Amino acid sequence: MSDSLEPLRQFVRAMTALVSATGDESRLLATGRDHLAALIARDDWLPEAFALPHPDRYMQYLLHCDPLERFSVVSFVWQPGHSTPVHDHTVWGLVGQLRGAERCDEYGLRDGHPVSSGASHVMAPGAIDAVSPSLGDWHRVSNALQDQTAISIHVYGANIGAVRRHRLDASGALLDFVSGYDSPVVPNLWDRAAAVRAQTP
Repeated sequence: MSDSLEPLRQFVRAMTALVSATGDESRLLATGRDHLAALIARDDWLPEAFALPHPDRYMQYLLHCDPLERFSVVSFVWQPGHSTPVHDHTVWGLVGQLRGAERCDEYGLRDGHPVSSGASHVMAPGAIDAVSPSLGDWHRVSNALQDQTAISIHVYGANIGAVRRHRLDASGALLDFVSGYDSPVVPNLWDRAAAVRAQTP
C-alpha cells in the first residue's frame, strides 16, 4: 500500500537524529541539505491542504515541529505577485524549491540596518538555499513566475513561527515580528495503521 507521507516521515526522522547528534551549524546545514534534497526530489508527498494558495498573500504551513523545538519544517505557497517583506530569520535555515520558481533578493547589514546587495537569484525545483546569521540572514523572496504557483519547503533550527524576528516595512523602518502559521493542524505522520494492517502476519 502506498504511503504518500513516507518521504516527509523519513525526513523528520533524519533531521531528528541530526539535531540530536550535533549542534554544529556547518554540519547541520551540510547534512540537512542532503536530507532536504532527498525530500524535494519528488513532489507527490505534500498533502493538498498544505499546498493551498491564498489570493492575497503567501501562505506558511507548519508540517512538523520537533517536540524540543530544535527544528521545524514548513511549506511556503506563493501565487504570482506574492512576496515577503525584507526579513531575517535569526536561526539557521534551509530552503528547498519543490514546485515553480522563487526569486531571492539578497540583503546585507550596514550599521545594523539591512541594505540591498544588488544580488539576486532564482530557485528552480531541486535548488536549495541556506540562511543564518553567520552566512547571511536577510532577504526578500517572491514568486518568480507570472503564471504558476510556487511552493518551497523550509527547515529551520527553531520553531520558526514562534521566533521573534525583524522585517522592513514599506517606509524602510525596522520592525519586530513573529510570523506564526496559517493552519492550526499539521499532517498526521504517525498513523501507519493501514500499512501495518496490510502486512502479512
